[in-house]
Amino acid sequence: MVEIIFLAPFVTGILAFFLPKAIGRQLLVGTGAIHLILSLLLWKNRSVPIFENYFAVTPEGLLSLLVISLLFFLISIYTMAYLKETDLKSENIFTGSMLLFLSTMTMVTLSDHIMVMWIAIEATTLASAPLIYTYRTSASLEATWKYLLICSVGIAMALLGTVLITLAMDVGNVDAPLSFSALTGVAKDLDPMWLKAGFVFILVGYGTKMGLAPMHTWLPDAHSEAPSPASALLSGVLLNCAYLGIFKTHKIMHAAGLGDFSGTILIVFGLMSILAAATFILKQKEYKRMLAYSSIENMGIIAFGTGIGGLAAYGAVICMIHHSLIKSSLFLSSGNMLLGYKDRLIENTGDMAARMPKTFVAFFAGFAGISGFPPFGIFIGELFIIVGAFKTGHYVAAGIFILSMCFIFAGFANQVMKISFADFINKDDANTDPKKIADPAGTIPFKEKASLVWPQYILLLTSLILCFFIPDTLYQAIIEAVTAIGGGIK
Repeated sequence: MVEIIFLAPFVTGILAFFLPKAIGRQLLVGTGAIHLILSLLLWKNRSVPIFENYFAVTPEGLLSLLVISLLFFLISIYTMAYLKETDLKSENIFTGSMLLFLSTMTMVTLSDHIMVMWIAIEATTLASAPLIYTYRTSASLEATWKYLLICSVGIAMALLGTVLITLAMDVGNVDAPLSFSALTGVAKDLDPMWLKAGFVFILVGYGTKMGLAPMHTWLPDAHSEAPSPASALLSGVLLNCAYLGIFKTHKIMHAAGLGDFSGTILIVFGLMSILAAATFILKQKEYKRMLAYSSIENMGIIAFGTGIGGLAAYGAVICMIHHSLIKSSLFLSSGNMLLGYKDRLIENTGDMAARMPKTFVAFFAGFAGISGFPPFGIFIGELFIIVGAFKTGHYVAAGIFILSMCFIFAGFANQVMKISFADFINKDDANTDPKKIADPAGTIPFKEKASLVWPQYILLLTSLILCFFIPDTLYQAIIEAVTAIGGGIK
């Protein structure tokens, strides 16, 4: 029963609202473990859903599901330790919302009916909104409302795009189920004008949730205000769910012979997102907002590669997988930084290499990985995208892509060096001159417990392993997914 994979966390999520805190934390980890086991079993057996008209096991869905499941399990272990170090208000709401968030994201990966996909993506918004408001501050309230309003407007546009696709069916006299699988099979019979219009609205709608510029404005606030475990899910997993909706619609466009049209739009939005990240990341004052703009950059990279097609499409899927692993690790490390420095401002951090060495290793390795340094997988993905862009004649776009990457790396590296090696000023010592460096001994009471560090290490190690060894089943799933949009290793 495929549906049990998203029904199980839904049930435990409801229970978590009413159970004691300690049991809620255990339920979070237990559900994550069960979800991972069920996902691996589905990967092995690929069962048929009970409601075949609404759900399906697809290669791109399985890839996203496996990433979601692994990330949630590791994040839940970190969260259990993180909650012991913090005093969150309404912890039951936090753990319950985390589980409901897992349920809705899983539903997205298994959705085949175009309306069920829309409902599932909208449900992720509702499930994750309480996570952003966890700290109950005016800033978190503003971020939550911005998230709800902007994403809801985007989702409404995606709904309009869905309606336009049904209109493409009517005009083309197509009688088929309203599912991605069925529509891909009859794509050539759909009316091209209405199909193009539907894709544009779906791209803008789901692109809002994915964080593509210029619809990205909710993302930096939401990611910076949410607790770090929630930020890791928002950046590492939620954005992929929105991308999945765009990917499946692009697959219909490619089957209809309109891949060049949808690909060009994806290239434009991808470059806009990369340029927006390059513009804002240079002057970021908060490390979590810096990571949020890095997510916008990576979503732009994925959209750009998908639009190019061919080898670049393969690179885009590689980037999607490794971005999830590395960015989740970075956001978890930012949680340790917040526990240690008690501040999100970069100017109030420093000397992390000496003060929090375990977190420093994870954070610095994550920075290297997300910046596209070998041997991490994003280097391989970006290399495929650049080669694919040159092979298809997108020379100007490739030049903008490379130049933007250089600017982003420069801004990111500048801030990471300050955090890691700059002198730390003890701002809490009222008797200390602001320019005087505090004694490094004992000024940060935070202790780097194993459960607050090793989940990041496992995520980074997984990224490294996948660079040198990709299991055959995983490789075949990636090839099957990208082949449907004209991609592959050629």
